[in-house]
Amino acid sequence: MEPENELIAARWQKLQELYRRGIDPYGGRFERTHTTADIHGNYPALEGERVSLAGRLMALREHGKATFADLQDGEGKIQLYFRVDKLGEQYELLKLLDLGDILGVVGKVFRTRRGEVSIEVESFVLLCKSLRPLPEKWHGLKDTDLRYRQRYLDLIVNPESRLRFILRAKILRAVRQFLDSKGFLEVETPSMQVIPGGAAARPFVTYHNALDLQLYLRIAPELHLKRLLVGGLEKVYEMGRVFRNEGISTKHNPEFTMLELYQAYADYTDMMALLEEMVDFIIREVLGRPTVVYQGTEINLAPPWPRLTMLEAIKKYTGADFGLIRDPQEAKRAAADLGVEIGEDWEWGKVVNEVFEVLVEPHLVQPTFILDYPVAVSPLAKRKKEDPELTYRFEAFIACREIANAFSELNDPVDQRRRFEAQVAARTRGNEEAHMMDEDFLRALEHGMPPAGGMGIGIDRLVMILTDAPSIRDVILFPTMRPRGD
Repeated sequence: MEPENELIAARWQKLQELYRRGIDPYGGRFERTHTTADIHGNYPALEGERVSLAGRLMALREHGKATFADLQDGEGKIQLYFRVDKLGEQYELLKLLDLGDILGVVGKVFRTRRGEVSIEVESFVLLCKSLRPLPEKWHGLKDTDLRYRQRYLDLIVNPESRLRFILRAKILRAVRQFLDSKGFLEVETPSMQVIPGGAAARPFVTYHNALDLQLYLRIAPELHLKRLLVGGLEKVYEMGRVFRNEGISTKHNPEFTMLELYQAYADYTDMMALLEEMVDFIIREVLGRPTVVYQGTEINLAPPWPRLTMLEAIKKYTGADFGLIRDPQEAKRAAADLGVEIGEDWEWGKVVNEVFEVLVEPHLVQPTFILDYPVAVSPLAKRKKEDPELTYRFEAFIACREIANAFSELNDPVDQRRRFEAQVAARTRGNEEAHMMDEDFLRALEHGMPPAGGMGIGIDRLVMILTDAPSIRDVILFPTMRPRGD
Protein backbone atom coordinates (compact mmCIF):
# COMPACT_ATOMS: atom_id res chain seq x y z
CA MET A 1 0.00 0.00 0.00
CA GLU A 2 1.66 3.21 -1.20
CA PRO A 3 1.07 6.52 0.63
CA GLU A 4 -0.90 9.05 -1.46
CA ASN A 5 0.99 12.21 -0.54
CA GLU A 6 3.80 13.56 1.63
CA LEU A 7 1.65 14.09 4.72
CA ILE A 8 0.45 10.51 4.66
CA ALA A 9 3.96 9.28 3.85
CA ALA A 10 5.30 11.02 6.96
CA ARG A 11 2.70 9.26 9.08
CA TRP A 12 3.66 5.92 7.56
CA GLN A 13 7.29 6.58 8.47
CA LYS A 14 6.26 7.25 12.06
CA LEU A 15 4.24 4.03 12.03
CA GLN A 16 7.32 2.05 10.96
CA GLU A 17 9.42 3.78 13.63
CA LEU A 18 6.90 2.80 16.30
CA TYR A 19 7.15 -0.83 15.18
CA ARG A 20 10.96 -0.57 15.16
CA ARG A 21 10.85 0.56 18.80
CA GLY A 22 8.62 -2.33 19.75
CA ILE A 23 5.56 -0.16 20.32
CA ASP A 24 2.18 -1.51 19.20
CA PRO A 25 0.47 1.44 17.41
CA TYR A 26 -2.93 -0.27 17.61
CA GLY A 27 -3.35 -1.02 21.31
CA GLY A 28 -6.06 -2.87 23.16
CA ARG A 29 -8.33 -2.29 26.11
CA PHE A 30 -7.76 0.86 28.13
CA GLU A 31 -9.58 1.40 31.42
CA ARG A 32 -10.96 4.90 31.79
CA THR A 33 -11.94 6.39 35.13
CA HIS A 34 -13.40 9.62 33.74
CA THR A 35 -14.57 11.39 30.60
CA THR A 36 -13.75 14.98 29.69
CA ALA A 37 -17.28 16.00 30.74
CA ASP A 38 -16.80 14.32 34.14
CA ILE A 39 -13.63 16.32 34.78
CA HIS A 40 -15.02 19.68 33.64
CA GLY A 41 -18.29 19.10 35.48
CA ASN A 42 -16.71 18.02 38.78
CA TYR A 43 -13.87 20.51 39.04
CA PRO A 44 -12.62 21.61 41.61
CA ALA A 45 -13.60 18.42 43.50
CA LEU A 46 -11.24 16.48 41.22
CA GLU A 47 -8.34 18.93 41.51
CA GLY A 48 -5.16 17.00 42.27
CA GLU A 49 -6.83 13.63 41.65
CA ARG A 50 -5.26 11.06 39.33
CA VAL A 51 -7.55 10.18 36.40
CA SER A 52 -7.33 8.09 33.26
CA LEU A 53 -9.12 9.02 30.06
CA ALA A 54 -8.88 8.33 26.36
CA GLY A 55 -9.67 10.14 23.15
CA ARG A 56 -8.45 11.62 19.90
CA LEU A 57 -5.55 14.07 19.70
CA MET A 58 -6.89 17.30 18.16
CA ALA A 59 -4.08 19.79 18.76
CA LEU A 60 -0.36 19.78 19.66
CA ARG A 61 1.54 22.87 20.84
CA GLU A 62 5.21 22.50 21.78
CA HIS A 63 6.76 24.99 24.22
CA GLY A 64 10.42 24.14 24.89
CA LYS A 65 10.51 21.23 27.30
CA ALA A 66 6.73 21.09 27.60
CA THR A 67 3.92 20.30 25.17
CA PHE A 68 0.24 21.16 25.35
CA ALA A 69 -2.38 19.09 23.52
CA ASP A 70 -6.16 18.86 23.16
CA LEU A 71 -7.77 15.46 23.73
CA GLN A 72 -11.29 14.92 22.46
CA ASP A 73 -13.59 12.10 23.56
CA GLY A 74 -17.29 11.52 22.92
CA GLU A 75 -18.30 14.21 25.41
CA GLY A 76 -15.92 17.08 24.76
CA LYS A 77 -12.29 18.25 24.94
CA ILE A 78 -9.68 18.77 27.63
CA GLN A 79 -6.16 20.14 27.59
CA LEU A 80 -3.22 17.82 28.22
CA TYR A 81 0.10 19.04 29.64
CA PHE A 82 3.22 16.97 28.91
CA ARG A 83 6.51 17.79 30.72
CA VAL A 84 9.87 16.25 29.94
CA ASP A 85 10.85 16.08 33.61
CA LYS A 86 7.62 14.20 34.39
CA LEU A 87 7.66 11.76 31.48
CA GLY A 88 11.38 11.18 31.00
CA GLU A 89 12.22 9.10 27.92
CA GLN A 90 8.52 8.72 27.01
CA TYR A 91 8.42 12.44 26.23
CA GLU A 92 10.42 11.74 23.06
CA LEU A 93 7.54 9.61 21.75
CA LEU A 94 5.48 12.78 21.31
CA LYS A 95 7.50 13.33 18.12
CA LEU A 96 5.87 10.20 16.69
CA LEU A 97 2.31 11.42 17.36
CA ASP A 98 0.02 13.19 14.88
CA LEU A 99 -3.32 14.92 15.06
CA GLY A 100 -6.01 12.27 14.87
CA ASP A 101 -4.09 9.68 16.89
CA ILE A 102 -6.06 8.05 19.70
CA LEU A 103 -4.38 8.08 23.12
CA GLY A 104 -4.98 6.79 26.59
CA VAL A 105 -3.53 9.07 29.28
CA VAL A 106 -3.09 8.97 33.05
CA GLY A 107 -2.42 12.12 35.05
CA LYS A 108 -3.53 14.63 37.65
CA VAL A 109 -6.22 17.26 37.26
CA PHE A 110 -5.12 20.87 37.67
CA ARG A 111 -5.92 24.37 36.45
CA THR A 112 -3.37 26.38 34.46
CA ARG A 113 -2.40 29.97 35.22
CA ARG A 114 -4.86 31.04 32.54
CA GLY A 115 -7.61 29.15 34.34
CA GLU A 116 -8.00 26.20 31.94
CA VAL A 117 -8.82 22.82 33.50
CA SER A 118 -6.11 20.42 32.29
CA ILE A 119 -4.44 17.05 32.87
CA GLU A 120 -0.76 16.90 33.82
CA VAL A 121 0.15 13.67 32.04
CA GLU A 122 2.14 11.09 33.98
CA SER A 123 2.00 8.40 31.28
CA PHE A 124 0.30 7.80 27.98
CA VAL A 125 -0.23 4.96 25.54
CA LEU A 126 -0.93 5.06 21.80
CA LEU A 127 -4.19 3.21 21.15
CA CYS A 128 -4.53 3.87 17.43
CA LYS A 129 -2.21 5.56 14.92
CA SER A 130 -4.03 7.76 12.41
CA LEU A 131 -2.58 7.39 8.91
CA ARG A 132 -4.59 10.19 7.31
CA PRO A 133 -4.63 13.86 8.39
CA LEU A 134 -7.85 15.43 9.61
CA PRO A 135 -9.45 18.02 7.30
CA GLU A 136 -9.21 21.76 7.90
CA LYS A 137 -7.46 21.67 11.24
CA TRP A 138 -8.69 25.03 12.53
CA HIS A 139 -11.91 25.68 10.64
CA GLY A 140 -13.82 22.41 10.79
CA LEU A 141 -15.19 20.45 7.86
CA LYS A 142 -17.24 22.84 5.71
CA ASP A 143 -17.53 20.83 2.47
CA THR A 144 -21.10 19.51 2.78
CA ASP A 145 -20.58 16.79 0.16
CA LEU A 146 -17.56 15.47 2.07
CA ARG A 147 -19.42 15.77 5.39
CA TYR A 148 -22.20 13.52 4.10
CA ARG A 149 -19.91 11.02 2.37
CA GLN A 150 -17.42 10.75 5.22
CA ARG A 151 -19.64 11.33 8.23
CA TYR A 152 -16.95 10.06 10.58
CA LEU A 153 -14.82 13.13 9.71
CA ASP A 154 -17.81 15.40 10.22
CA LEU A 155 -18.36 13.91 13.69
CA ILE A 156 -14.69 14.27 14.60
CA VAL A 157 -14.19 17.92 13.62
CA ASN A 158 -17.68 19.46 13.85
CA PRO A 159 -19.00 19.43 17.44
CA GLU A 160 -22.37 20.84 16.34
CA SER A 161 -22.92 17.86 14.05
CA ARG A 162 -22.04 15.42 16.82
CA LEU A 163 -24.47 17.20 19.17
CA ARG A 164 -27.23 17.06 16.55
CA PHE A 165 -27.07 13.27 16.36
CA ILE A 166 -26.97 12.96 20.13
CA LEU A 167 -30.14 15.09 20.22
CA ARG A 168 -31.69 12.89 17.53
CA ALA A 169 -31.20 9.83 19.73
CA LYS A 170 -32.77 11.65 22.67
CA ILE A 171 -35.75 12.69 20.52
CA LEU A 172 -36.38 9.10 19.44
CA ARG A 173 -36.14 7.94 23.03
CA ALA A 174 -38.63 10.64 24.09
CA VAL A 175 -41.07 9.55 21.35
CA ARG A 176 -41.03 5.99 22.66
CA GLN A 177 -41.29 7.16 26.26
CA PHE A 178 -44.35 9.26 25.43
CA LEU A 179 -46.19 6.61 23.43
CA ASP A 180 -45.39 3.82 25.88
CA SER A 181 -46.82 5.99 28.67
CA LYS A 182 -50.03 6.30 26.65
CA GLY A 183 -50.45 2.52 26.41
CA PHE A 184 -49.22 2.09 22.82
CA LEU A 185 -47.45 -1.15 21.92
CA GLU A 186 -44.32 -0.94 19.75
CA VAL A 187 -44.39 -3.54 16.95
CA GLU A 188 -42.42 -4.46 13.83
CA THR A 189 -43.82 -5.12 10.37
CA PRO A 190 -42.12 -6.31 7.14
CA SER A 191 -39.70 -4.05 5.28
CA MET A 192 -40.05 -6.27 2.19
CA GLN A 193 -43.62 -6.50 0.94
CA VAL A 194 -45.42 -8.27 -1.89
CA ILE A 195 -47.60 -5.18 -2.40
CA PRO A 196 -46.31 -1.79 -1.24
CA GLY A 197 -49.01 0.42 0.21
CA GLY A 198 -49.94 3.13 2.65
CA ALA A 199 -48.64 6.10 0.66
CA ALA A 200 -48.44 7.63 -2.81
CA ALA A 201 -44.86 6.83 -3.76
CA ARG A 202 -42.78 4.91 -6.26
CA PRO A 203 -41.26 1.84 -4.55
CA PHE A 204 -37.86 0.19 -4.80
CA VAL A 205 -37.98 -3.28 -6.33
CA THR A 206 -36.01 -6.27 -5.04
CA TYR A 207 -36.06 -10.02 -5.56
CA HIS A 208 -36.24 -12.99 -3.22
CA ASN A 209 -34.29 -15.89 -4.74
CA ALA A 210 -35.54 -18.68 -2.48
CA LEU A 211 -39.21 -17.77 -3.04
CA ASP A 212 -38.67 -16.81 -6.70
CA LEU A 213 -40.64 -13.68 -5.90
CA GLN A 214 -40.44 -10.00 -6.75
CA LEU A 215 -40.75 -7.87 -3.62
CA TYR A 216 -40.85 -4.16 -2.84
CA LEU A 217 -39.21 -2.22 -0.05
CA ARG A 218 -42.00 -0.73 2.01
CA ILE A 219 -43.10 2.83 1.37
CA ALA A 220 -45.06 2.82 4.65
CA PRO A 221 -46.00 0.31 7.39
CA GLU A 222 -49.63 1.46 7.38
CA LEU A 223 -51.51 -1.50 5.95
CA HIS A 224 -49.75 -4.05 8.14
CA LEU A 225 -50.39 -1.95 11.25
CA LYS A 226 -54.07 -1.76 10.37
CA ARG A 227 -54.12 -5.55 10.08
CA LEU A 228 -53.04 -5.56 13.74
CA LEU A 229 -56.07 -3.42 14.63
CA VAL A 230 -58.21 -6.10 12.98
CA GLY A 231 -56.40 -8.66 15.15
CA GLY A 232 -57.30 -6.84 18.35
CA LEU A 233 -54.13 -4.87 19.13
CA GLU A 234 -55.88 -1.59 19.80
CA LYS A 235 -52.96 0.88 20.18
CA VAL A 236 -49.84 0.17 18.12
CA TYR A 237 -46.88 2.09 16.74
CA GLU A 238 -43.79 1.42 14.68
CA MET A 239 -40.75 3.64 14.19
CA GLY A 240 -38.46 2.51 11.41
CA ARG A 241 -37.05 3.00 7.95
CA VAL A 242 -39.24 3.36 4.88
CA PHE A 243 -38.05 3.59 1.29
CA ARG A 244 -39.34 5.72 -1.57
CA ASN A 245 -37.78 5.71 -5.01
CA GLU A 246 -38.16 9.40 -5.69
CA GLY A 247 -36.24 12.66 -5.84
CA ILE A 248 -33.58 13.87 -3.41
CA SER A 249 -33.80 17.35 -1.91
CA THR A 250 -33.27 19.20 1.35
CA LYS A 251 -36.60 17.66 2.47
CA HIS A 252 -36.35 14.20 0.88
CA ASN A 253 -34.03 11.20 1.20
CA PRO A 254 -34.85 7.85 -0.47
CA GLU A 255 -34.77 6.10 2.93
CA PHE A 256 -36.00 7.90 6.01
CA THR A 257 -37.45 7.24 9.45
CA MET A 258 -41.21 7.17 9.80
CA LEU A 259 -43.30 6.88 12.94
CA GLU A 260 -46.76 5.44 12.37
CA LEU A 261 -49.32 4.85 15.10
CA TYR A 262 -52.93 3.63 15.20
CA GLN A 263 -55.53 3.85 17.94
CA ALA A 264 -58.83 1.95 17.85
CA TYR A 265 -62.05 3.83 18.59
CA ALA A 266 -60.38 7.19 17.94
CA ASP A 267 -60.47 9.65 15.03
CA TYR A 268 -58.35 12.39 13.51
CA THR A 269 -59.28 14.90 16.22
CA ASP A 270 -57.72 12.54 18.77
CA MET A 271 -54.61 12.38 16.58
CA MET A 272 -54.37 16.19 16.56
CA ALA A 273 -54.46 16.30 20.35
CA LEU A 274 -51.96 13.44 20.57
CA LEU A 275 -49.50 15.15 18.19
CA GLU A 276 -49.63 18.47 20.03
CA GLU A 277 -49.04 16.75 23.35
CA MET A 278 -46.26 14.55 21.95
CA VAL A 279 -44.28 17.40 20.38
CA ASP A 280 -44.69 19.49 23.52
CA PHE A 281 -43.41 16.57 25.63
CA ILE A 282 -40.45 15.90 23.32
CA ILE A 283 -39.21 19.48 23.13
CA ARG A 284 -39.50 20.03 26.88
CA GLU A 285 -37.86 16.68 27.63
CA VAL A 286 -34.97 17.18 25.19
CA LEU A 287 -34.52 20.97 25.02
CA GLY A 288 -36.31 22.15 28.14
CA ARG A 289 -38.33 24.89 26.43
CA PRO A 290 -41.44 25.24 24.21
CA THR A 291 -39.77 27.21 21.41
CA VAL A 292 -37.03 26.68 18.84
CA VAL A 293 -35.26 28.97 16.41
CA TYR A 294 -35.27 27.42 12.96
CA GLN A 295 -33.10 29.09 10.32
CA GLY A 296 -33.45 32.44 12.06
CA THR A 297 -37.19 32.25 12.80
CA GLU A 298 -38.56 31.55 16.28
CA ILE A 299 -41.20 28.84 16.26
CA ASN A 300 -43.54 28.27 19.20
CA LEU A 301 -44.47 24.59 19.47
CA ALA A 302 -46.65 24.91 22.58
CA PRO A 303 -50.25 23.74 22.07
CA PRO A 304 -52.84 24.47 20.90
CA TRP A 305 -51.94 24.83 17.21
CA PRO A 306 -54.19 26.73 14.76
CA ARG A 307 -56.57 24.64 12.65
CA LEU A 308 -57.76 25.46 9.14
CA THR A 309 -59.50 23.32 6.55
CA MET A 310 -57.69 23.09 3.23
CA LEU A 311 -60.45 25.10 1.54
CA GLU A 312 -60.27 27.78 4.27
CA ALA A 313 -56.48 27.98 3.93
CA ILE A 314 -56.65 28.38 0.14
CA LYS A 315 -59.24 31.13 0.48
CA LYS A 316 -57.18 32.88 3.17
CA TYR A 317 -53.97 33.00 1.13
CA THR A 318 -55.28 33.23 -2.46
CA GLY A 319 -58.83 34.60 -2.23
CA ALA A 320 -60.18 31.69 -4.31
CA ASP A 321 -63.09 29.74 -2.83
CA PHE A 322 -62.85 26.22 -4.21
CA GLY A 323 -65.68 25.21 -1.90
CA LEU A 324 -67.94 27.00 -4.38
CA ILE A 325 -66.03 25.77 -7.45
CA ARG A 326 -66.83 22.05 -7.67
CA ASP A 327 -66.87 21.55 -11.43
CA PRO A 328 -63.46 20.08 -12.42
CA GLN A 329 -63.12 22.25 -15.54
CA GLU A 330 -64.00 25.42 -13.65
CA ALA A 331 -61.54 24.43 -10.92
CA LYS A 332 -58.78 24.01 -13.54
CA ARG A 333 -59.49 27.47 -14.93
CA ALA A 334 -59.39 28.95 -11.43
CA ALA A 335 -56.05 27.24 -10.75
CA ALA A 336 -54.66 28.52 -14.06
CA ASP A 337 -55.76 32.05 -13.14
CA LEU A 338 -53.71 31.66 -9.93
CA GLY A 339 -50.66 30.62 -11.95
CA VAL A 340 -50.73 26.95 -10.91
CA GLU A 341 -49.94 24.32 -13.54
CA ILE A 342 -52.34 21.35 -13.51
CA GLY A 343 -52.88 18.18 -15.55
CA GLU A 344 -55.59 17.93 -18.18
CA ASP A 345 -57.13 14.78 -16.66
CA TRP A 346 -57.01 15.94 -13.02
CA GLU A 347 -60.19 15.75 -11.00
CA TRP A 348 -61.38 18.50 -8.65
CA GLY A 349 -59.67 17.17 -5.56
CA LYS A 350 -56.25 16.88 -7.13
CA VAL A 351 -56.50 20.42 -8.53
CA VAL A 352 -57.38 21.78 -5.09
CA ASN A 353 -54.49 19.90 -3.47
CA GLU A 354 -52.03 21.27 -6.04
CA VAL A 355 -53.19 24.85 -5.46
CA PHE A 356 -52.70 24.31 -1.73
CA GLU A 357 -49.20 22.84 -2.08
CA VAL A 358 -47.97 25.58 -4.43
CA LEU A 359 -49.57 28.68 -2.93
CA VAL A 360 -50.38 27.93 0.72
CA GLU A 361 -47.63 25.70 2.12
CA PRO A 362 -44.97 28.46 1.89
CA HIS A 363 -47.00 30.48 4.44
CA LEU A 364 -47.23 27.77 7.11
CA VAL A 365 -44.25 28.68 9.27
CA GLN A 366 -45.78 28.31 12.74
CA PRO A 367 -47.33 24.93 13.65
CA THR A 368 -50.63 24.59 11.81
CA PHE A 369 -53.14 21.80 11.21
CA ILE A 370 -54.64 21.66 7.70
CA LEU A 371 -57.84 19.60 7.76
CA ASP A 372 -60.22 17.85 5.38
CA TYR A 373 -58.23 16.80 2.32
CA PRO A 374 -59.99 15.75 -0.90
CA VAL A 375 -60.84 12.08 -1.45
CA ALA A 376 -58.83 12.12 -4.69
CA VAL A 377 -55.55 12.42 -2.77
CA SER A 378 -56.62 10.45 0.33
CA PRO A 379 -57.32 6.84 -0.70
CA LEU A 380 -57.13 5.46 2.86
CA ALA A 381 -59.08 8.12 4.80
CA LYS A 382 -62.75 8.05 5.81
CA ARG A 383 -65.09 10.32 3.84
CA LYS A 384 -66.69 13.31 5.56
CA LYS A 385 -70.40 12.67 6.03
CA GLU A 386 -71.29 16.30 5.35
CA ASP A 387 -69.15 16.52 2.18
CA PRO A 388 -68.30 13.19 0.49
CA GLU A 389 -65.67 14.85 -1.74
CA LEU A 390 -63.55 15.46 1.36
CA THR A 391 -62.06 13.20 4.05
CA TYR A 392 -61.36 13.26 7.76
CA ARG A 393 -57.67 13.85 7.21
CA PHE A 394 -55.15 16.42 8.40
CA GLU A 395 -51.54 17.27 7.79
CA ALA A 396 -49.49 19.21 10.33
CA PHE A 397 -47.04 21.81 9.03
CA ILE A 398 -44.07 23.44 10.76
CA ALA A 399 -41.54 25.69 9.02
CA CYS A 400 -43.43 25.34 5.69
CA ARG A 401 -43.10 21.56 5.58
CA GLU A 402 -45.38 18.67 6.40
CA ILE A 403 -44.29 16.76 9.50
CA ALA A 404 -47.38 14.63 10.14
CA ASN A 405 -50.25 13.10 8.18
CA ALA A 406 -53.30 11.58 9.89
CA PHE A 407 -56.75 10.17 9.14
CA SER A 408 -59.92 8.93 10.60
CA GLU A 409 -59.12 5.57 9.05
CA LEU A 410 -61.32 4.11 6.34
CA ASN A 411 -62.73 0.81 7.64
CA ASP A 412 -65.46 0.27 5.03
CA PRO A 413 -64.13 -2.55 2.79
CA VAL A 414 -66.53 -1.71 -0.04
CA ASP A 415 -65.48 1.94 -0.19
CA GLN A 416 -61.83 0.91 0.20
CA ARG A 417 -62.12 -1.41 -2.81
CA ARG A 418 -63.57 1.40 -4.91
CA ARG A 419 -60.68 3.68 -3.85
CA PHE A 420 -58.12 1.00 -4.76
CA GLU A 421 -59.80 0.50 -8.14
CA ALA A 422 -59.52 4.25 -8.83
CA GLN A 423 -55.83 4.07 -7.89
CA VAL A 424 -55.26 1.07 -10.17
CA ALA A 425 -56.89 3.00 -13.01
CA ALA A 426 -54.46 5.87 -12.34
CA ARG A 427 -51.56 3.42 -12.54
CA THR A 428 -52.73 2.22 -15.95
CA ARG A 429 -52.58 5.88 -17.05
CA GLY A 430 -48.93 6.03 -16.03
CA ASN A 431 -49.05 7.18 -12.40
CA GLU A 432 -46.34 5.01 -10.82
CA GLU A 433 -47.08 6.46 -7.36
CA ALA A 434 -50.72 5.32 -7.32
CA HIS A 435 -51.73 2.53 -4.94
CA MET A 436 -51.81 -1.09 -6.08
CA MET A 437 -54.77 -3.39 -5.41
CA ASP A 438 -54.23 -5.22 -2.11
CA GLU A 439 -56.69 -8.09 -1.84
CA ASP A 440 -55.23 -9.41 1.39
CA PHE A 441 -55.74 -6.06 3.10
CA LEU A 442 -59.31 -5.91 1.81
CA ARG A 443 -59.87 -9.42 3.17
CA ALA A 444 -58.67 -8.21 6.56
CA LEU A 445 -61.07 -5.23 6.45
CA GLU A 446 -63.92 -7.60 5.60
CA HIS A 447 -63.29 -9.33 8.95
CA GLY A 448 -63.90 -5.94 10.58
CA MET A 449 -61.53 -3.19 11.66
CA PRO A 450 -62.70 -0.94 14.50
CA PRO A 451 -63.03 2.79 13.83
CA ALA A 452 -59.57 4.24 14.36
CA GLY A 453 -57.35 7.25 14.17
CA GLY A 454 -53.96 6.80 12.52
CA MET A 455 -50.97 9.09 12.07
CA GLY A 456 -47.59 9.12 10.35
CA ILE A 457 -44.81 11.47 11.48
CA GLY A 458 -41.63 12.19 9.53
CA ILE A 459 -39.05 11.80 12.28
CA ASP A 460 -36.21 13.26 10.20
CA ARG A 461 -38.15 16.45 9.46
CA LEU A 462 -39.10 16.82 13.12
CA VAL A 463 -35.44 16.41 14.10
CA MET A 464 -34.48 19.02 11.48
CA ILE A 465 -36.77 21.56 13.11
CA LEU A 466 -35.73 20.77 16.68
CA THR A 467 -32.00 20.91 15.83
CA ASP A 468 -32.05 23.81 13.31
CA ALA A 469 -30.81 21.62 10.44
CA PRO A 470 -31.24 23.15 6.95
CA SER A 471 -31.22 19.79 5.12
CA ILE A 472 -32.56 16.32 5.84
CA ARG A 473 -29.05 15.03 5.10
CA ASP A 474 -27.83 16.87 8.18
CA VAL A 475 -29.94 14.62 10.43
CA ILE A 476 -29.33 11.26 8.68
CA LEU A 477 -25.97 9.78 9.58
CA PHE A 478 -25.41 8.17 6.20
CA PRO A 479 -27.65 9.80 3.55
CA THR A 480 -28.00 8.23 0.12
CA MET A 481 -25.26 9.52 -2.21
CA ARG A 482 -24.11 8.77 -5.72
CA PRO A 483 -20.81 6.81 -5.52
CA ARG A 484 -17.72 8.85 -6.23
CA GLY A 485 -14.10 7.86 -6.81
CA ASP A 486 -11.64 8.99 -4.15
